[in-house]
Amino acid sequence: MTTARPRAIALWLYAVAALVFVMVVVGGITRLTESGLSMVRWEPISGVVPPLNEAEWHAEFEAYKAYPEYQKVNRGMSLSEFKAIFFWEYLHRVLGRFIGLAFALPLAWFWVRRAIPEGYKPRLLALLALGALQGAIGWWMVASGLVDRPDVAHDRLAVHLGAALVILGGLVWTARDLTAHARGEVRSRLTGFSVLTLLVLAIQIVLGAFVAGLNAGHAFAEWPLMGGRVFPEGVEWLEPLWRNVIDNPVVVQWAHRWWAWIAALLLVLLSVRTARESGGGAPRFVLLLLTAQIILGIATLLTGVALHVAVAHQAVAALLVWAAVSCAHGLGRPGRRMR
Repeated sequence: MTTARPRAIALWLYAVAALVFVMVVVGGITRLTESGLSMVRWEPISGVVPPLNEAEWHAEFEAYKAYPEYQKVNRGMSLSEFKAIFFWEYLHRVLGRFIGLAFALPLAWFWVRRAIPEGYKPRLLALLALGALQGAIGWWMVASGLVDRPDVAHDRLAVHLGAALVILGGLVWTARDLTAHARGEVRSRLTGFSVLTLLVLAIQIVLGAFVAGLNAGHAFAEWPLMGGRVFPEGVEWLEPLWRNVIDNPVVVQWAHRWWAWIAALLLVLLSVRTARESGGGAPRFVLLLLTAQIILGIATLLTGVALHVAVAHQAVAALLVWAAVSCAHGLGRPGRRMR
């Protein structure tokens, strides 16, 4: 007999979302330690096994030496130094494969057991497809740094991070829908205000990825001004003008600084409205995380992009997405029941 298990599936999705959060943090460390180009081949199966002896390590190192990052940036690095950057990229890739299995295998089990409630199979398959696509996006990003410029393209980095957070948001939303289903409530819907808030937050995160990819955080290590002014003097403008908010490190840092306040205002309003209309703990988490994120953003600049501060800044951004999606979900189902 078919027995839907929405609570069990929701718990599984939350666990996968937690793994995606860890993946985002490891990805941030990989970027900030300049480790992302240490593995120059994409081997989805055999790449799970790292070099196991000195001969294999030397072969991997020799492969790395054939590419621009070694030739233009790291020429003369030792094998032990190479092992240090290899570790983070290897961990990032293996964790991605583990997340794929942690999603696909339980999905297959729930499917065979006919435990998935009606209407949720297409959404779960879409999340699985997004996860597979994310692996391809990751290699597409890495490949951009293996040609001439020894750095990944910042726009591809933004796509990679954005896709990870879309997956995170989708997992959290679906888990909350399933939890509501177990209580006999209808699925939530995205309100217009929630869409606006999440879109503004997404733009802020994309700008943050541009800052990271362009190393724009080093342009001005001061706050709130830049070079003693709201907008710094002597900026070399790119043509056409729209490119500056994507490719100009100074303009990108300026936009990330000030767009943050628009995102913060909308997140506060989302939190207040959700608390008033549906309650729950998510609104308080949004306010707590938002406060921490503002402090960490300023600290990232003032410390010259210190590794531990910058990683914490990215980690809190992912948690803020989780909490904001939870708020949006609560706002979209204020006490409605299934009929």
